[in-house]
Amino acid sequence: MKDIDIRDLADDKKLGRVLDTVVREVKMYAEDQIEHIKKLTDIGIALSGEKNINKLLEMIVDEARKLSGADAGTLYITEEKEKSLRFAILQNDSMKIRKGGVSGEAAEGLPNVPLFKPDGSPNHSNVSSYAALTGERVNIQDVYATEDFDFSGTKKYDVVTGYHCQSMLVIPLKNHEDKIIGVLQLLNATDRETGEIIAFPRDSIDLVGALASQAAVALTNMQLIEDLKALFYAFIKTIATAIDEKSPFTGGHINRVVNLTMEMAQAVSEADTGPLKDIIFTEDEMEELRIAAWMHDVGKITTPEHIVSKTNKLEGVFDRIELIETRFNYIIQKLENEKLKQKVKILEEGGDNFNADTAKELAALDNDYAEKIAAVQSDLDLLKAINSDKQMVDEASAALVNAIAARTYKMDGRPLPWLSENEAACLTILRGNLLEEERRIIEHHAEMTTKITRELPFPDKLANVPTYAGSHHEKLDGSGYPKGLSGDDIPIQARIIAIADVFEALTARDRPYKPPMNISQALKILGFMNKDGHIDPDIYDLFMREKLYQPYCEKELSPDQLD
Repeated sequence: MKDIDIRDLADDKKLGRVLDTVVREVKMYAEDQIEHIKKLTDIGIALSGEKNINKLLEMIVDEARKLSGADAGTLYITEEKEKSLRFAILQNDSMKIRKGGVSGEAAEGLPNVPLFKPDGSPNHSNVSSYAALTGERVNIQDVYATEDFDFSGTKKYDVVTGYHCQSMLVIPLKNHEDKIIGVLQLLNATDRETGEIIAFPRDSIDLVGALASQAAVALTNMQLIEDLKALFYAFIKTIATAIDEKSPFTGGHINRVVNLTMEMAQAVSEADTGPLKDIIFTEDEMEELRIAAWMHDVGKITTPEHIVSKTNKLEGVFDRIELIETRFNYIIQKLENEKLKQKVKILEEGGDNFNADTAKELAALDNDYAEKIAAVQSDLDLLKAINSDKQMVDEASAALVNAIAARTYKMDGRPLPWLSENEAACLTILRGNLLEEERRIIEHHAEMTTKITRELPFPDKLANVPTYAGSHHEKLDGSGYPKGLSGDDIPIQARIIAIADVFEALTARDRPYKPPMNISQALKILGFMNKDGHIDPDIYDLFMREKLYQPYCEKELSPDQLD
């Protein structure tokens, strides 16, 4: 065999052209692979950074179709409770269909794909359910030429719409626990140069498979975040329910304050004139405010129930007017006994000599004690009326109570007051039902709200929830509680909750200790609070000018309050 001289090869132009072609093809292949890697990296970054789950789902299908050249794509999400696959995204360029996500119409009305047959056996006849159950990829060159799966529904769809489904790629989405959380289904791979429908090539399958893995991670993270958020909200609402069980009207109060707070916050964000025009709450800030409104009264979970729900002035663990009634009945019974003793004495002194004078003396005695007993009964009726009076107690009534409390009766030889010191104090409360020490116990809930919420591990975007929730009883002039904050030290979010809290309390129909106010009365009191520097004047002006109370009142108030 003749030895080959390397110089001869170097001079062979034909071989040189072949080598140039090989080098060029290798370079193009390498560049193409690098571009694919870069593209997958960019997609992975985009997927992991997306916070909107609907946009994320749409992005998964969009990018998978771009990588594979697919004309159509569907994304199913696994519904564990229903044991089925739910349509989340449906796209078809040829038919100009986009359903689901943020840019398409709602993916409603599309039936779920069952994972199991009625007899409980796995549904392997449907290609998407097969992929979900087995975790295997399925690549079909022509759905009309295979008998591996039941495509009768697909063929019927083609007949009705005029579309022709040919190639199909089905890839399951697995999470970190190797659990199938969804299925990606692509239809009709298209040759980029000729536009012809082709089978999904091997490199496209690998790329889409890599994308599916990234998508599964991003989707799992998003679902975990959504699940944690749902769990957190459920926890918050459970606390509200617990407060509701302690006092039914307080639970209703929390729900109503949340709704009114968010309507006011939205109006502040939309204000385009005035001092509030530059305040625009972000989505996270609205979420932060909503949670603060939900938790603004969480401290009441530590407040004794009989104080939270104090209906009458003498109410404690039980309504002590019943104890007073028993005491007054005892006093009446003592008067009856005294009368009988007096009668016996008169009759004994007269002996057998019962005459007109004796009868007259007995009648006078009856009249005298009847007046005394009637006076006691009248005092009791007065105390009952004052105890349950929902309006202000006047000074004259308070003076009568003090006069009654100053009287004494005897039991076992010991003088006892008709009313205890605490009973008299309760019955002489001029406004409302709470003693000053009880009011301080109620006010302590604001401090407890801050303390409880600070124990919760809020993420950074919700870090201000304890401040907003615990400051809703602060007043701009510094006369509020628990810290006596004033002016700019009170965040605007807390000022919004404060007005919502006051307006709801004034108009609420379910307070046992006061009648509900109509709109004009409530707005008049808000006006006084604004004039006295208790509430934010800018928010109050917006509340009045835009009639932010109107939708709330039409929904929550009775017709006779809508004056």
